[in-house]
Amino acid sequence: MAVKILLLIVFFGVMIGVGLSARKHTKSVNDFVLGGRNVGPWLTAFAFGTSYFSSVVFVGYAGQFGWKFGLASTWIGLGNAFIGSLLAWVILGRRTRVMTQHLDTKTMPEYFEKRFNSKALKLVASAIVFVFLIPYTASIYNGLSKLFGMAFDIDYKICVIVMALLTGIYVIAGGYMATAINDFVQGIVMLIGIAAVILSVLKGQGGFYAAVKELAAIPSDVPVTEGQLGAFTSFFGPDPISLLSVIILTSLGTWGLPQMVHKFYAIKDEESIKTGTIISTIFAIVVAGGSYFLGGFSRLFADKAVYADGKLQFDSLIPGMLSTLPDILIGIVVILVLSASMSTLSSLVMTSSSTLTLDFIKGTIVKDMTEKKQIFIMRILIAVFIVVSVVLALNPPTFIAQLMGISWGALAGAFLAPFLYGLYGRWVTNLSVWVSFIVGVGITVSNMYIGFFSNSIVAGAVAMIAGLILVPVVSLLTPKPDKKIVDDIFTCYDKKVVVSKKTSLEE
Repeated sequence: MAVKILLLIVFFGVMIGVGLSARKHTKSVNDFVLGGRNVGPWLTAFAFGTSYFSSVVFVGYAGQFGWKFGLASTWIGLGNAFIGSLLAWVILGRRTRVMTQHLDTKTMPEYFEKRFNSKALKLVASAIVFVFLIPYTASIYNGLSKLFGMAFDIDYKICVIVMALLTGIYVIAGGYMATAINDFVQGIVMLIGIAAVILSVLKGQGGFYAAVKELAAIPSDVPVTEGQLGAFTSFFGPDPISLLSVIILTSLGTWGLPQMVHKFYAIKDEESIKTGTIISTIFAIVVAGGSYFLGGFSRLFADKAVYADGKLQFDSLIPGMLSTLPDILIGIVVILVLSASMSTLSSLVMTSSSTLTLDFIKGTIVKDMTEKKQIFIMRILIAVFIVVSVVLALNPPTFIAQLMGISWGALAGAFLAPFLYGLYGRWVTNLSVWVSFIVGVGITVSNMYIGFFSNSIVAGAVAMIAGLILVPVVSLLTPKPDKKIVDDIFTCYDKKVVVSKKTSLEE
């Protein structure tokens, strides 16, 4: 217990120290929201990865999908690495950095306003961000509370309040740069922790081969392959279609999430994108691949699972598995999940506060705002959002619990297609963006009440695919945007490159 508490004290001390140190560098709105667009590739890559993988992934998703798909759930982690990280950086990274600087946009809603020349799009986009990020923020505390309860026997409420308070201190003090530096530290902890936990869990089961052999002997209880032996160790698992839906939502979804895309706004330069791409992908392979791989063995710890009203509580699977580890490793795991949670929480509240301040309050409610006042309001809103998320986490009403499951689908379903096509296509029309907003939010929210699809994950995947199809179709059928305005926007990519004669390519 002393070792665990000492680790926590050191961890919290570093986080707060970084926040207070970064405060002196936040002189402008650009500094506070984007780190002055001067954040290096290592910090950006780790900020991207740690914002991507929170306690929801490590505790909730890894346990739930590991139980459902067995070792095939590792494909989810690899999908996150190669689609959610590698392709996201390659396809979105450079063009996002160049265009957002050219348009002088600091948030995703502001991008929609200036790219499509519509203030109404900005206001609606900021409302969507606010509605669906807050419940997602509240969901982060849940996985953390399970681990703290297992490791320290501490009341859930205390866990939530302490984590929120400490995150609030360093985000309010240092803004984006403080979160980026802390994300780097937290990312190092996550890499070491994942590797140590996997090795220890497998060793406790007699090694990798013994664990796989034991898992293969468990018959499938999934309707598609019911009764089949070896389903949980097969290449695509017991239910490949459902597995594909999860991969699409959790991997492609990051392309449309404002808190993820925001990282490309802040990176130092185009050259840093190349380095960041490699670092981010390796980080995701280890953290996401490792988390889901570990979750694939969750059925071997079924005796430690918790049931409520006859239903398996998936959030109890990973904590139950980890309860068998030595105390020092449990301490590392707690720091690991705390790191994942605090990094994601800081990213979400930064995105929510900056969006509400810059896209909704500024110019709409308050016409004239100095930079100092904007930073002050953002700091106030960060505190407000953290308090709201704590209240929701402590007393989660039913509709909030439902919204947690659909927030990714609604945000990515609404934003992915118009954001992606807007970076590449001059032909994208305003009406197609409105259609994407309506369809993305409409599919995921209506599925809560009508149940077109089996679960919110499938609904979210369908919403994203629908947007990718509808935006080009609607753009083809509606009046084209003003050519002069669009051509001016795309001049940011027309950069002349001069080379010496010996390196030029001639016929």
